[in-house]
Amino acid sequence: MAEDLMLDTAIRDWVLVPLSVVMVLIGVLRYFVSKLLRSSQAPDAKVVREGQLILRARNLRAAGGFIPVKPFRARKFYYTNEENGLLHVSKGQAQNPQAQMFSDPNMAMDMMKKNLSMIIPQSLTFAWVNFFFSGFVAAKLPFPLTPRFRSMLQNGIDLSTVDVSYVSGRSWYFLNLFGLRGLFSLILGEENAMDDTQRMMQMGGGFGVDPTKNLGAEKDGIDIIQHEWALPKMEQKAEIVLRELVK
Repeated sequence: MAEDLMLDTAIRDWVLVPLSVVMVLIGVLRYFVSKLLRSSQAPDAKVVREGQLILRARNLRAAGGFIPVKPFRARKFYYTNEENGLLHVSKGQAQNPQAQMFSDPNMAMDMMKKNLSMIIPQSLTFAWVNFFFSGFVAAKLPFPLTPRFRSMLQNGIDLSTVDVSYVSGRSWYFLNLFGLRGLFSLILGEENAMDDTQRMMQMGGGFGVDPTKNLGAEKDGIDIIQHEWALPKMEQKAEIVLRELVK
């Protein structure tokens, strides 16, 4: 049987609250430090042009039914023909994102600064939490959980008799580490809020993205799309809507 514990209020005042406040302050400080370390460079004209081209191709796929079939086929050929189509990328034009990153020292330096601004604070914070708060039962969740959550919520506590809803200090650190996106969106804004899960995913795929793959994907999407002109059916659809409103 799992045992119920009576948590001392000193644990709340000296473990739970300080740990939560420190994690929030470190996240905000890390954002401003990474913003200061970020080098300002003019956007690449080729990257901007390809991005606008992809947006235009997506608009064609999404709203192609509102133009007649002949203009649609003309635009489709303009984007996808094998000779000089805007979305067609020959094999010789394909770029290696790793080689592109290492050929640009500014890109490699920005990536290194971004990774250091994440790794160093996390390492220091985890060492601080592991030294001072390891072994503490910091909080109790207000809902029951299955035993599968024990390893996630009771990291650092080797007691199988403690109820699963109790959270250790080390586990509370990890919960704050990966779950503060909502709070950061309120403090920093939605466009600047990014939790450490997304940062780790960026680090894992931080060797750049090949823009030619996006162009090829849009080309394939336009190739397989079938045109269906929506305007001749507008009168029937409007009639159905009006009849439902009258009823």
